[in-house]
Amino acid sequence: MTEPCFDVAHLGHLEILTNRFDESLDFFVRVYGLTESGRDGNSVYLRAFDDYEFHTLKLTKSDTTGVAHIGYRVSSPEALERRVKVIEKMGCGIGWVDGDMGHGRAYRFRSPDDHIFELYWDTKRYVAPEAEKPKLKNIAQRYHGRGVGVRRLDHFNLLAKDVRAFKAFMVEALGSRVTEQIQLDNGRLGGCWFTVNNKSYDVAVTEDHAGEASHARFHHITYAVDQREDILRAADIFLENGVHIETGPHKHAIQGTFFLYVWEPAGNRVEVANAGARLILAPDWQTVTWTETERKKGQAWGLKTIETFHTHGTPPVAAKH
Repeated sequence: MTEPCFDVAHLGHLEILTNRFDESLDFFVRVYGLTESGRDGNSVYLRAFDDYEFHTLKLTKSDTTGVAHIGYRVSSPEALERRVKVIEKMGCGIGWVDGDMGHGRAYRFRSPDDHIFELYWDTKRYVAPEAEKPKLKNIAQRYHGRGVGVRRLDHFNLLAKDVRAFKAFMVEALGSRVTEQIQLDNGRLGGCWFTVNNKSYDVAVTEDHAGEASHARFHHITYAVDQREDILRAADIFLENGVHIETGPHKHAIQGTFFLYVWEPAGNRVEVANAGARLILAPDWQTVTWTETERKKGQAWGLKTIETFHTHGTPPVAAKH
């Protein structure tokens, strides 16, 4: 077997674009329960109460939607240099950037579908203002109980024209392990779930049904809560605030996640889940492969997956990039 690579420590943050900035910001803070930690230019930096870094979501005003970049924190300065050498050899590197309010210099690179990734080491830890200081010394911020009150960033899902090519990219560039995947009857991969640590997954990449018209498209971002009851309560909160509930609460067959999907005001898909309950502790974990026939049975339980879950992504295919 190939020895696991832990140069990359964990998913750090996503930058999400919105063309309805004020409404999106209201959703993420008042309804979803994130906390604002800073602002610069057209961006607001947000975090969940148990995230240790300055931010895990950078919300940026734009004329479109989708994901602008994805940041992963590495395990050491030396690990950053090792990963940069690998990525440059792959030929997908963009180069160094100074970073933003939440972290120091970062190395950026492109996925096969032109999604922008970055790796960084130097980070800014969140220091809570007096009103948000916790009584416990081992968390960064008190639980404020606002809106859904999500606990931490968990994972995200990208769309790709060729999942097999994306799989090779993730394994080589980040040292990710593939925990589960979908093998289609036509020979293509329908989806892959990846991890860089002992979580069951930090990113899923699934086939974009928009085909060749698609470009660097985004499926969803997910923050975790502690238990299923939190997700049931979230459904009521979304209902009372006029948020479009797309599907759920149900349970995924792949990864076993209990989930609820909504669209924030600009149309970006957002999930609430008790993800992270499963851990991949086996160093020699064997990828679980699901067949097309098995996946057509739907979720583990709950309603059948609705069509928009397979067709809706951001930005819309008709939008200019």
